[in-house]
Amino acid sequence: MGISGCQFAVVGAGPYGMAVASHLRAAGLDVRIFGKVMDFWDSHMPKGMRLRSPRDGTHISDPARALTIDHFEADQGCRPQEHLPLEDFVKYGQWFQRRSLPDLDRRHIIQIDRADGGFRLTLEGDECVSAQAVIIATGIGAFANYPAPFVSLPRELASHTSEHSNRDLSRFAGRRVLVLGSGQSAIESAALMHEAGAEVEVLVRQPQVRWLRNSSLLEWLMDLKINPFPAPGRIGPIFVNWLIEHPNLFTLFPRRLQDRLAVRAIRPAGSSWLRPRTQGVKFTTSRQVVSAAARGDRVCLRLNDGTDCQADHVLLGTGYKVAISRYGFLSSELLQELLTADGYPVHNRGLESSLPGLYFVGATAAYSFGPLCRFVAGTQFTAATLASHVEKNLTPRALAAGHVLNDCSRAGAAPPRAATSGAPQDQQLEEVSG
Repeated sequence: MGISGCQFAVVGAGPYGMAVASHLRAAGLDVRIFGKVMDFWDSHMPKGMRLRSPRDGTHISDPARALTIDHFEADQGCRPQEHLPLEDFVKYGQWFQRRSLPDLDRRHIIQIDRADGGFRLTLEGDECVSAQAVIIATGIGAFANYPAPFVSLPRELASHTSEHSNRDLSRFAGRRVLVLGSGQSAIESAALMHEAGAEVEVLVRQPQVRWLRNSSLLEWLMDLKINPFPAPGRIGPIFVNWLIEHPNLFTLFPRRLQDRLAVRAIRPAGSSWLRPRTQGVKFTTSRQVVSAAARGDRVCLRLNDGTDCQADHVLLGTGYKVAISRYGFLSSELLQELLTADGYPVHNRGLESSLPGLYFVGATAAYSFGPLCRFVAGTQFTAATLASHVEKNLTPRALAAGHVLNDCSRAGAAPPRAATSGAPQDQQLEEVSG
């Protein structure tokens, strides 16, 4: 079993992992990144979906801002689209990786443990990598929320929207499908299945289905390039979205107010452009499932109003519930050392967890920094903040070693022995808290 080493290991090659890795490398640090490029987007979302985020909120951050969605479309000769198809976004991510992180290691991480003042990562094939610090950027795939009545049902009868990957939803043609949820994923899945020939009914807990309004004049003015405080992700209503897209300001508010603003910003709703596509879909409001049971090849549901209904399949558009304990690659010893709040890791201002050297980015940072971290628009804040924190807290010797290692890896040469086995790790990377 071979062992190699690096300063920073980034686990996950989605928008957040790639953004953070590119910013750290630009700072001259020795970084290795692991994972399949855009894995969640490519493997856990139905074919035919489009991004809800506006174009300006879909850029994956790089230090020079030279790898935006606009640069990708110009390079590939693509026609810009207002509502970006999922397939194009995946291609954009792959293009981003080829230009900024060509040495990405596509192997999965099996386990992460504490070791020798740093961390040991076990990869597929039993190779181990030692790292002074680890950034977890594996997304929300492990956090799919299954309501209690459906936990024991076979997936042939009840499945989460994240389980359908790029499979064609036309397999539901001619079948009766119940969709639970009223968010973008639920409503768009209902539209896709209806267009594929399924009989679709959407059960909604709220008394009405919410639709996001088209951009107002005020939003257009806020998006102007001359605006020094933009909010490109448009996460929530006007002004609330501005607060959310500036986490250093958002997090100054009391926790109770942060929670209220977050709920308001990301409450379930469908994009207005989905409305005409769901004209043939039945929406039943103020309904919840009390119990569910398999009856042959169908599923029978008891609803909160006392009525019963049946379907060939139930699709759960019930979102995600973050709980880092569900990351199977984090050792039990490591999990016991982490301070959490409602399943989320608790961060310091540099996105470092309570365990020095272990960082969590993306949706897992939403408790500490707000809903921005749930969206691609948050890659700029996250990557810049983390890289700045690292640069401020690395010792000069460790920073110099990172430059040497980066230069050697780019040239394809082996790093000097002194760069990897000179001073102890706790002298190369200071432990920071607070």
